[in-house]
Amino acid sequence: MLKAPKVSVHGGHSGEFCNHASDSLEQIVLAYIDAGFSWVGVTEHMHAVSEEFVYPDEREAGLNAAKLKSRFGQYFAECTRLKEKYHDRIELLVAFEIESCSGSVAVIEHIIDTFKPDYIVGSVHHVSDFMIDYSRDEYDKAVRFHGGVEQLFCQYFDQQYEMIVRYKPSVVGHFDLIRLFDPDYLRTLSRPEVANRVNRNLEKVREFDLILDFNMAGFDKEGREPFPTKSILNQAAAMGIAIVPGDDSHGVSMVGRHYDKGIERLIEAGVGLDFRKPHRLNYEGRQR
Repeated sequence: MLKAPKVSVHGGHSGEFCNHASDSLEQIVLAYIDAGFSWVGVTEHMHAVSEEFVYPDEREAGLNAAKLKSRFGQYFAECTRLKEKYHDRIELLVAFEIESCSGSVAVIEHIIDTFKPDYIVGSVHHVSDFMIDYSRDEYDKAVRFHGGVEQLFCQYFDQQYEMIVRYKPSVVGHFDLIRLFDPDYLRTLSRPEVANRVNRNLEKVREFDLILDFNMAGFDKEGREPFPTKSILNQAAAMGIAIVPGDDSHGVSMVGRHYDKGIERLIEAGVGLDFRKPHRLNYEGRQR
């Protein structure tokens, strides 16, 4: 196998700032250094925009929307400290992962204006305000609300399209996350109404020169393959879209996990290994 540089365009979730992660952010940064990563985008989830979107595990920990907002500010302060402390050992890019839910637009703009991140990761974790990656029960609620799995996929990709057009996020996170709890996702993705939306969204990713997150955490999820699935990965590669690894680590044990396996998949798809860094924000929502 060709030797590939170790980078992550989507990583660094820590137990300090994310309830479904573990370990401190500094421990995770040190793990990246020990693993030989040259640069990493630290991309914590944005805080809940209102009480409605506080996750169950956050509620159980005694958190609410106000406390999560405060903790998110601490996240940026810690990123700045670690970026300076380890600047001679690793390049840390400070970013965050956006949401696509009611009330998120104003909050995202406030975060960008206040903290001036290096870039944003454009992700969709809610469809019509239903959580689609938290649990199968929540996913099933979303399916019932939309009238079926295919309709849910269509709405997901429509929201993703709106997110891509509005923000032009430097990185589009786990492109087909909607397939997580669909055991028959290959068939669903092949349905014309869904496939047409996938094509449309990839065209926008190419038009705006965005990076597609090759999210290797998918190897540990149902389906046992990274995001995006092989057919979408091959299509994106053929279109000349920039594809960069993201380990989506949620703890020290996940830093660089499945990296070699992921590189093999990228080589099979014809993706070059000269991974580029994300475009930086200019704080008007556009790339520099």
